[in-house]
Amino acid sequence: MDTTLFFRGLLLGFAIAAPVGPIGLLVIQRTLNSGRLVGLFSGLGAATADAIYGAIAAFGLSLLTAFLVEQQLWLGLAGGLFLCYLGVRTVTAPPAEHAAAVASHGLLGAWSTTLALTLTNPMTILAFIAIFAGAGLATAGGDTLAALLLVAGVFLGSAAWWLLLSGGVSLLRGFVNARALRWINWIAGGVVIAFGVLAILRGIGWM
Repeated sequence: MDTTLFFRGLLLGFAIAAPVGPIGLLVIQRTLNSGRLVGLFSGLGAATADAIYGAIAAFGLSLLTAFLVEQQLWLGLAGGLFLCYLGVRTVTAPPAEHAAAVASHGLLGAWSTTLALTLTNPMTILAFIAIFAGAGLATAGGDTLAALLLVAGVFLGSAAWWLLLSGGVSLLRGFVNARALRWINWIAGGVVIAFGVLAILRGIGWM
């Protein structure tokens, strides 16, 4: 068993999570409006989805992969609509004056929405398969323990990025007033809606 797989998965998970896209914008906006914990749990939802897709790639679950690829039209449309919904909610959300005290169901909601959003992006699984193959990690599926170490690394690497992002953004919250938060809501929401529209257009073959 190649024990370096865990560390390679760690780097891979961090690298996949780091580019700022719609999930990153949501984490930033939620951290500024509702506090670091909500932002972190939002990011952990994406990390969980990364681990799930990493497991599919690592264990070589070809039937499930084929199914996801075949359903990429509907997954793309669902993800696009979900992005538009979250974007509209973000745009219309009033700026919070103080970080909210969040109940467990609020944290669960923050986690589950980004989990669902990441899972409805069919390109994620294709990216994992391509990266795993290119990095020589696709053979981990032949060794259950090695595959588990790889998936654990992917999750922890992705989670580490979201911890850093939510923690860093929360440090800036004290310097952001209500007017700035409103602009952040509008900009973040508008960009998320744009991502959603693009996903829908790609899904129906217009792009």
